[in-house]
Amino acid sequence: MANAGGPTEAAGTTRPQARGGTNDKKGETMSTTQDKHPGRSRWAVSVAQTVGRPGETQELDAVFPAPSGVGDDFYGLPEDSDVHVVGALDSLVDGLMFQGTASARIVGRCARCLKDVSHDAMIDLSAFMPVAVSRAAENDRLGRGSKASETLVDEMDEAEDVYPLTGGGEFADFEALLRDAFIQALPFTPLCSPDCKGLCPQCGIDLNKNPDHRHEAHDTRWDALESLRERLERQAGATGE
Repeated sequence: MANAGGPTEAAGTTRPQARGGTNDKKGETMSTTQDKHPGRSRWAVSVAQTVGRPGETQELDAVFPAPSGVGDDFYGLPEDSDVHVVGALDSLVDGLMFQGTASARIVGRCARCLKDVSHDAMIDLSAFMPVAVSRAAENDRLGRGSKASETLVDEMDEAEDVYPLTGGGEFADFEALLRDAFIQALPFTPLCSPDCKGLCPQCGIDLNKNPDHRHEAHDTRWDALESLRERLERQAGATGE
């Protein structure tokens, strides 16, 4: 994980500006990806000097804010916490290919014993970032009809691991990529340890700290017969007297 001051940048490294916007009426921080200019996004990296130059490589070593929507209040990646991304953007004919890693601290509670847990997660990232084109432009380039172009562009939009460049190909925005990657990396059942014993279902005591804890089993289906037996014994005793 990166320290509080962020990683040291190597020569040629692009570091995004941490900018944000605030909605004064609602008092909520608004995602800068909603701004009109793509470069104002807190996840945007300028790639204008790399895109369109096949064979060129742009190194990336940056700390981004964690996007929203990764997990929930019970377990997940806290919004705006540090996400350290290291990798390289390789220029291709029709866009960029990014390969690297992302590191962040996941926090929450164990699903069995409800103990607070946290761990540093490092995940691999791999994404194709094509230069976004309009359907009309794609028609002209390919000399195809509108239906063929719409099918091609729609397939690109829906493909996994495809994150089109923004701002006419000048910026690579990592918000959606980081969100998707960390969501997929979250465990379905977060645990403090694989052998966590959880809590006693009857009294809630932590069975990890009290492994010998037991409750005497009692089958209530026999209560009526037990009551009848005791009554008969009392009657027999009274008759004997």
